[in-house]
Amino acid sequence: MKEVSTKTAPQPAGHYAQGLISGGLIFVSGQLSIDPETGRPVHGSIEEQLNRALGNMLAVVEAPGSNKDQVLKCTVYISDIALWPKVNDVYAAFFGHYKPSRTVVPVSLLHHELLVEINAIAATVA
Repeated sequence: MKEVSTKTAPQPAGHYAQGLISGGLIFVSGQLSIDPETGRPVHGSIEEQLNRALGNMLAVVEAPGSNKDQVLKCTVYISDIALWPKVNDVYAAFFGHYKPSRTVVPVSLLHHELLVEINAIAATVA
């Protein structure tokens, strides 16, 4: 097992790694709309927040040399299920033709009162 650590994604605020590699897979910890340079939450529309969270997730996937097309599974936590259509649109635009497996989970509250959090599992690139 190997830890993934990159300055291009927010540094963990708790006792967890940005990601771990095991068995040819990258397990990405939950990513919020946090600016990696300042470590501060980036509030805004659901579209803005999800794009930032997806960018943070991708930074962890790319750190060990993988890429967006190797993302196998995402779990998206949203603070309001009514946001689902906008989340789906942003997610589709981000991944384009590629369709990773996905679960959307409505939750009551996310850290920093943000609207969305995403974690992922991706394959490493040989």
